[in-house]
Amino acid sequence: MSGAFGIGGGIVTTPAIRVLVGAQHELIAVGTPLPVIFPSAITGAWGYYKKGLLEVRVALVTGLVGSVFAVLGALATHWVGGRVVLLTTAALILYTAGDMVLQVVRPPRLGLLASEERDAAEVFEPAAAGPATPAAGGPATPAAETPATSPEASSDTRHPFWKLAAVGVVTGAYSGFLGLGGGFVLVPILTRWLRLDIKRAIGTSLMTIAILAVPGTITHAILGHVDWALAAALIVGVVPGAWLGARITLGSSDRAIRIAFSIMLFMVGFWLAAAEVGLLPS
Repeated sequence: MSGAFGIGGGIVTTPAIRVLVGAQHELIAVGTPLPVIFPSAITGAWGYYKKGLLEVRVALVTGLVGSVFAVLGALATHWVGGRVVLLTTAALILYTAGDMVLQVVRPPRLGLLASEERDAAEVFEPAAAGPATPAAGGPATPAAETPATSPEASSDTRHPFWKLAAVGVVTGAYSGFLGLGGGFVLVPILTRWLRLDIKRAIGTSLMTIAILAVPGTITHAILGHVDWALAAALIVGVVPGAWLGARITLGSSDRAIRIAFSIMLFMVGFWLAAAEVGLLPS
């Protein structure tokens, strides 16, 4: 799941630890997935980086800014309690699943313009430099691609720092609070708000959550929320799993990825919610 969908893996391991393994304290299920996220995210991110599907600046800014808020989110779990955290996790997962369904029905436009003014200028005004209109009788010169349609449109150099920092604040806060890498919400944000294509968003998400996992792990470990023996056992499986997931996604269509992501989120969200309200044994 990590390599395939750009998530840290906590979205699967948190419910699994809570429901299947039967952790006695809810916050153990929240904190234990975090040290497992780092190796799985790095493994998956490497596969996307080799294919040129990872925006390094986006990942660094969002990850480093988010790290501060990941610590604050982790500290907040100590005050609100594990049951609130897990129910919040389920609600957020289901909301994200619904948003991804909307992206399947009406995919967001790719590419990012620096401003609406630039958009209007490039659409309605000729460029100041470069080839002008073709000479009479000569062959027509193809119109230059606008940033909204060119392959370079999603380049991270076009995203202002403040917007990347805002993404980092949101992602970091819920990463630390929910004990998740944050990729299950970060991927839709990157596709909808920063207009990255789905594969590039997944690769970038993996690098971001690898950064976010470090302060979250340290904070939850200090709070006593990490079962290190269980985390070590999980790490054995996540590295080959992340590599396999990345290979599957890189060979799939964008639409298929969005549909599969939505289905996975709905299943996990309903599963976790049902367990926490007593419909499933825990």
